[in-house]
Amino acid sequence: MKSQAGPLSPVEPQRRPSLADIAEQTGVSISTVSKVVNGKSDVSEATRRRVEQALRNRQYVPPRDRRGDSRLSIAVLARSMTSPYTLEILRGAATAAESADADLVLSLYHDDSDDRSWIESMVRGGRDAVIAVTSMLDGEEIDRLNEVGLPLVIVDPFNDPQPDTVSVGSTNWNGGLAGTEHLLALGHSRIGLLIGVRHALASRAREHGYVAALTAAGIAVDPGLILPGEYTFESGVERALELLALPEPPTAIFAASDHQALGVIEAARRRAVRVPEDLSVVGFDDLPIALSASPPLTTVRQPLSEMGALAMRTAIAMTEGEEPATHHTELATSLVVRASSRSTSD
Repeated sequence: MKSQAGPLSPVEPQRRPSLADIAEQTGVSISTVSKVVNGKSDVSEATRRRVEQALRNRQYVPPRDRRGDSRLSIAVLARSMTSPYTLEILRGAATAAESADADLVLSLYHDDSDDRSWIESMVRGGRDAVIAVTSMLDGEEIDRLNEVGLPLVIVDPFNDPQPDTVSVGSTNWNGGLAGTEHLLALGHSRIGLLIGVRHALASRAREHGYVAALTAAGIAVDPGLILPGEYTFESGVERALELLALPEPPTAIFAASDHQALGVIEAARRRAVRVPEDLSVVGFDDLPIALSASPPLTTVRQPLSEMGALAMRTAIAMTEGEEPATHHTELATSLVVRASSRSTSD
């Protein structure tokens, strides 16, 4: 497996015909053209001949042939190459790529850039598909990827994905529900929630799960206990200090990430609040740091590696013209109970 990292450089627009061009000319779907290119059998003979003629006339060259390489080349876009969260997703994607004898090529993506030339870079580089990790691709970028015939899979989409965009995520609503229900079962009724970036799709789903659990328990939702922030240690410290300074502070805090939860534990230490004796803390993700935390962190596990692997397998299947069984897949979250949460009666 081959990996390379670095920002994408502007290049001249690529003029080669794409699968989308052939599909438009022949009046069939991109997936049908892909099936013909990949020699799949589930295409009618008449359609196959029409597509093959168009491919010859337009002198279409598959990405792998342009590179002089028979292996698939799947680009993975990420906003960070150092985040443990992203690295877990990449680990799964890399394992799946290796199993499929495909190359994984890493590229940094900047959400705040208006530059669209990275898509042409993908075409020029002979990439066969794109996997975007927690990125905020806009409609123009997604449309352009479709135009050039590059299959796209988004992992943990930041915004609501378009209906026809393929995405892989986790059951964030269930995770928000499970973490809150765990704390309720321990006797906590004032439960702070650090939701991360408020407008993020995952944050909204987790907050809704939290609200559902409180409502089912007959506990009124206190908006003052719900604070937005970032998924970072520093944000956890800052927001937890705000909650602990309330006249009636919470007896438990549910954080949006494990890093944020570790920040909550640090804030409690600064205020001489004991975890879990005086304050229960629950995180989200179940990164390796959760087990080595002091105390070991109760958290909601996201199957990050599995999400990356599924995204890679899906992207590879799409390069062969296969349509995903569903456009939006959510893998199950699960509660992992450790020592940072405790009953109020202990």
